[in-house]
Amino acid sequence: MRRIRLTATEQAHLEQIFKTTDDRRLRDRCQAVLMAHRGRKRQTIAQDLGVHRTTVRLWLKQYHERGLAGLQIQWAPGQPGRIPETWAPTLQTWVQQGPQGCGLDRANWTYEELATHLYRTTGIEVKRTAMRVFCQRHDIRPYRPTYRYLRGNPEKQQIAQEELAALKKTRAAKSAGVSPPQASPDRRQDPGETAAVACAGGGGSQDYVVALARH
Repeated sequence: MRRIRLTATEQAHLEQIFKTTDDRRLRDRCQAVLMAHRGRKRQTIAQDLGVHRTTVRLWLKQYHERGLAGLQIQWAPGQPGRIPETWAPTLQTWVQQGPQGCGLDRANWTYEELATHLYRTTGIEVKRTAMRVFCQRHDIRPYRPTYRYLRGNPEKQQIAQEELAALKKTRAAKSAGVSPPQASPDRRQDPGETAAVACAGGGGSQDYVVALARH
């Protein structure tokens, strides 16, 4: 295998990827190439990175043949989804119409009920988790909560604000040691009630006696 020799630009590029990438495996591959460029042996590089010597040899070979593209992680495509992508508009229509629009006696859709209805309609059998992944990928939300906002009564709001302001004034007056405002003198007294207050002192204490007499 040829020795890795990097130009200043290639070295700077690899160092930038090594410092910024979130993929630990890509970072290890870049570090292996940089260490090989500095003259480190493959066995030493493998020991430092905690991998097998053969793995380091494959990394260096891929970089030598393909450059930075040879260090990229190649993910397997995986199995295709069981729900065809062309069914996304149909599912969206079902959700918008609701279960009752599809002849079902339900208030709202769930992922499990959507999967069951899909099986009864098309014969495609999927689990709830597969339906949830498909709906989230196409921004389909089967749960449709409704909210109702009530507008406040302006008259009641004004009364509440006045009561709150009066309460604040009363508390402020008590804190300052000032008696709260008395009732208006125009308030009519009950002629059947008279109040008498007598003050008697003795022994350094005062006793207040309030007598209420009715005629």
